[in-house]
Amino acid sequence: MVKHELAKSGEIQWVDRIRRLAGNAPGMELGIGDDCAIFRPRGSPEDLLFTTDLLIEGTHFRRETHSAEDAGWKTLARGLSDIAAMGGAPRFCLVSLALAPWTDTRWLDGFYRGLLRLARRTRTVLAGGDIGRGRVFTCDIVVCGTVPRGQALRRGGARAGDAIYVSGALGGSALGLARGTGKGWKRHVRPEPRLALGRFLRRRATAAMDLSDGLSLDLRRLCLASRLSARIEPPPVFPGATLAQALHGGEDYELLFTAPPRVRMPRACEGVPLTRIGTMSRGRPGAVTLNDESLPPLGYDHLKLIANR
Repeated sequence: MVKHELAKSGEIQWVDRIRRLAGNAPGMELGIGDDCAIFRPRGSPEDLLFTTDLLIEGTHFRRETHSAEDAGWKTLARGLSDIAAMGGAPRFCLVSLALAPWTDTRWLDGFYRGLLRLARRTRTVLAGGDIGRGRVFTCDIVVCGTVPRGQALRRGGARAGDAIYVSGALGGSALGLARGTGKGWKRHVRPEPRLALGRFLRRRATAAMDLSDGLSLDLRRLCLASRLSARIEPPPVFPGATLAQALHGGEDYELLFTAPPRVRMPRACEGVPLTRIGTMSRGRPGAVTLNDESLPPLGYDHLKLIANR
């Protein structure tokens, strides 16, 4: 029965269901459904950003191909990418682990070396967590960040006529995962959260999110949140990757954002190229066309994959 229900829907529908069940609470400027939740402390000049993410053995990493340091780095990078998408600065993180039977001290030390290397570089304090046991290694990370009051970027702020941009080149992570080597592999195991770009976009972009599940699916999510449709051209493709990998591959952790056409966007920010790929438009919310043909949302959807096993 559960698989049947999941097969009929997906992550977007289940997030909406949970949001309706949870309701809202005082101080919450934004709850379930965006890259981060936004909490506004009374009298504070800053809003607090909270995000959580899972790293699961066999889904997000494999012991045979990913080092312990890679797994630790990627764990934190996934959370920091959500902070970047909201235009925030990270402050601290909480890391909870379910240790698999194979986990030993050497591997765990390597995991924390990778995580803390990125934490030091981004000034993110490791403030606590929890440790338990499980059948496979699983990590849950919570990251708290801050943003000036009322300036957080959201998925739902795009307007008809806004230009659509992506940072970097897409498909590198999917290419690296397929080949297990090369520059794409580094992109897959050591993604770079675009924190500086996110802060740059705060006063320029109307909406933003990070590209974790593939452009085709994530752009649909942004369109649904903004109640608009989108018309795009092919995005910049990572060298060696295919267009399909760039559109649907996921785990690039670049930023997808929109801006008014009057805003002159630079060609690059902090060395990261910025490319206009299309325009937001009125129409069926969530509809995306590529070169005037419907683009199906074929990115990574955890719940549909579970349902179809």
